Amino acid sequence: MTDEPGPAEGALYLAAVRRGGRLRPEDLGPEDRPTLAALVARGLLTPTTSGWTAASPRALGDRLGGELRTRATRLLQRAEHLPDSLAPLALAYDSAQPPAAPAVRSVHLDGDDAIRGRIAGLIADCREEFLSAQPGPRPVEAMRSHLPRDLALLRRGCAMRTLYQPVAATERPVLEQISLRTGAGAQIRVLAEPYARMMLFDRSTAVIPAGEGSNSAVFLTDQATIAFLITRFERDWTRATPVEGHLGPPHPTTVRVGRLLARGLTQRVVAVRLGLSERTVAAHIARLRERYGAQTLFHLGWQMRGAGDA
Repeated sequence: MTDEPGPAEGALYLAAVRRGGRLRPEDLGPEDRPTLAALVARGLLTPTTSGWTAASPRALGDRLGGELRTRATRLLQRAEHLPDSLAPLALAYDSAQPPAAPAVRSVHLDGDDAIRGRIAGLIADCREEFLSAQPGPRPVEAMRSHLPRDLALLRRGCAMRTLYQPVAATERPVLEQISLRTGAGAQIRVLAEPYARMMLFDRSTAVIPAGEGSNSAVFLTDQATIAFLITRFERDWTRATPVEGHLGPPHPTTVRVGRLLARGLTQRVVAVRLGLSERTVAAHIARLRERYGAQTLFHLGWQMRGAGDA
């Protein structure tokens, strides 16, 4: 049985509602029997001595919602623990690899997919420090898609420092994505000067553009070059200002809504608890989802469990 009633179940339930919330045996045809059994199993119809009575769908919604949230919580917990459970296998794999060939000091890659794949691997392997200088506007969709990997990097104790230009700190969706990272321990500063785009991983690998476009990059492991790039980054970092001055706190009512959501309350219950209309609560939730980059209400509550403003 699926989580939600199908069209046939919905139609038969509505027929019962139109009949005053009751169904009699003579109201049903032989083809309705499987649908009737499904509605009774869901608790949407309750058997009586003279037929069946319609029950409130809200009870079913609350029960199914709770079951789905429980299942989703278990899946998220499994996802968080998966890297640790695979760590012994990864260690065995690494120890069994043949001796590395002489290091190549630079690798030139073309194409967004190849570049993104190589960077994703470097971030996954990064253990101590990730430095990044990103001039120009920041695409918010890319920041949202990269949020899980950035938070995973921070959770394993890796330092993360990023430079942006003022143009990136003027868009509210970008600021909300920045806030999620700083809330997890990232350091982000804003520098109102031109600077070069670069990424530095554990002070052992650097990524810089190979030309004017964004679809060509050079991956460097030459230590003299990396030391030079780190010196430039640190010089720019000292002249930059903390991004916290660009981040505004959420409205107090929005904070209260967030706290109740983080406790697992539904939108309707939050509205009743705060004495607000559901439409008003929905507006606060929309702002929170934008702030935390959450696609669903459950995802929002999950992300806000450890958030400082929730």
